Amino acid sequence: MSDNNVKTISRRDFLKIGVGTAGGVVAAELAGLGLDPGKVQAQALTVPIKKGKEVATVCPYCAVGCGQIATVDTASGKIIDIQGNPDSPVNQGTLCPKGAATYQLAVNDLRWTKVKHRAPGSDQWEDMSLEVAMNRIAQLTQQTRDANFNEFQDVGGARKRVMNTYALASLGGATMDNEWNYLQQKLMHALGVVYLENQARI
Repeated sequence: MSDNNVKTISRRDFLKIGVGTAGGVVAAELAGLGLDPGKVQAQALTVPIKKGKEVATVCPYCAVGCGQIATVDTASGKIIDIQGNPDSPVNQGTLCPKGAATYQLAVNDLRWTKVKHRAPGSDQWEDMSLEVAMNRIAQLTQQTRDANFNEFQDVGGARKRVMNTYALASLGGATMDNEWNYLQQKLMHALGVVYLENQARI
């Protein structure tokens, strides 16, 4: 037999034939089991699809900076879905478990919306206004800093001006945006705080 009589087939056509054959076998097997694939397809069409304005954003957790797409309801302006951004060169649409749960960070009915305070010796949490809580934190921060502030310290056998305190520490989370983290670092350095840590290493 000559080579001219041999019919060549492209890789694409081969895959089409293979997938079509496999699909036909699966459909025949499902029909043999009494299952109707049409019902499954009909059920899939009834699943609600979240539609709205898609806004490209960045995951607020760690410092990797994975891209996300937040779907916003145009009528209410509220976030209705958050998923990975396939156009992001960082994560190419994939998200870790924390990133995939970002929607719950933005929308969560279980989140406390009021400041909770448990007085020393008490076993109950009580509501406190944000203004009172912020003033209390500022008062205790100033008291602790003033009582434990080091203007000078012996370093390597020499007396040096250090202007710091070891009585305060700042432990930040990566769910805050860059602006907040920047201001937090500036504030802590201004207070002379040495112990600074942040999940995003900012």
